[in-house]
Amino acid sequence: MEALLIEWGGLLLRWLHVLAGMAWIGSSFYFMHVDASLKPAPDIPPGKGGEAWEVHGGGFYQVRKWLVAPSSLPPQLIWHKWESYSTWLSGFALLCWVYYGGSDLFLIDPTVMEMSAGMAWVIGIGTLALGWFVYDGLCKSPLAKDDRLLAAVGFGFVVLVAWGFQQIFSGRGAMVHTGALMATWMTGNVFLIIIPNQKKVIASLLAGEAPDPALGKAGKIRSTHNNYLTLPVLFLMLANHYPMVWSTPYAFVIVGLVLVAGAMIRVFFNLMHQGRGMQWWCWAVAAACLAAAAAVSMTSSPLGREALGLAWRAPPPSEEVVDIVMARCSMCHAAEPVWPGIAVAPRGVVFAGPESIHRQAPQIALQSVLSAAMPPNNITRMEIEERRVLLAWLSGK
Repeated sequence: MEALLIEWGGLLLRWLHVLAGMAWIGSSFYFMHVDASLKPAPDIPPGKGGEAWEVHGGGFYQVRKWLVAPSSLPPQLIWHKWESYSTWLSGFALLCWVYYGGSDLFLIDPTVMEMSAGMAWVIGIGTLALGWFVYDGLCKSPLAKDDRLLAAVGFGFVVLVAWGFQQIFSGRGAMVHTGALMATWMTGNVFLIIIPNQKKVIASLLAGEAPDPALGKAGKIRSTHNNYLTLPVLFLMLANHYPMVWSTPYAFVIVGLVLVAGAMIRVFFNLMHQGRGMQWWCWAVAAACLAAAAAVSMTSSPLGREALGLAWRAPPPSEEVVDIVMARCSMCHAAEPVWPGIAVAPRGVVFAGPESIHRQAPQIALQSVLSAAMPPNNITRMEIEERRVLLAWLSGK
């Protein structure tokens, strides 16, 4: 019963997280599009704002923006903040439920660093909090006077943290914590900078004072950061389901390449919405980065180079192969798993003998040969020579 509740809890939290993320990302991309599409309006002074006309759902919309604030406020304002808050809160709850609750399977890899579950939680949560203060400090430092320099330093910091997480957590845990760090920056920008600054602007207007333009400018800068971080964060959150991404010791390099690729995709759309044409070179750079990331993942896993170029022609497994799979994998991949917290065999893969092992040869190749994702955190101590036995079988040798 407990294992079933764990499964259902993870499913519902993931569902909520995805729905909240869709709402946040959708509104974020929409407002970036509106900003880029603004045209001069006759009753808004030049340089103070603009308007955009849109058609959707059978109607026409006139969207107007004041860069600081209008001369008067309507009785009601729609605040766009709960999309961000609910995304982060549901994501943090999911992180606790899956990674901190199942730290022995997903977070703590004894071959990387021995630690207790409590220590892993402290390091993970503490780094997310500390990371915000570092990022916020960079944004308020003299570096912020040069957008490109700030972006370069921020990029280096993310890659360094990704590498640091790899020295502490499992590959999967390192990847998801790197994504969570940037997601924390994004929600921190909304909760601690953008919304408070907007409230200060409103307070000034209600008091009959001129709002400080720096407040709106700071909010706009943080919103732009969020725009460029969105695609890399999404990639890293999805990547924890794909072992080829995080099982390599050079996963931090993949993080850097994905940061560049995601930024280039957003540059393309931002420039297009500004009416500056289709800058296809952005897609070329993004594609090159993602191709490089794939190459890193394929060639740097434990048996990656040995397995490259081999066509899987797996014959029926030998007795030695069956013994390895049953000894290292069947505690979870069984009709009735015996590992605590596992209610059903992951992905429905059950190893019950030679026939079922033969049927799952492609997954064994991916999970235990091309990557070392399985067993998780190598918790059953599958040796490299055992993986080579699997490789020989899979390649028909």
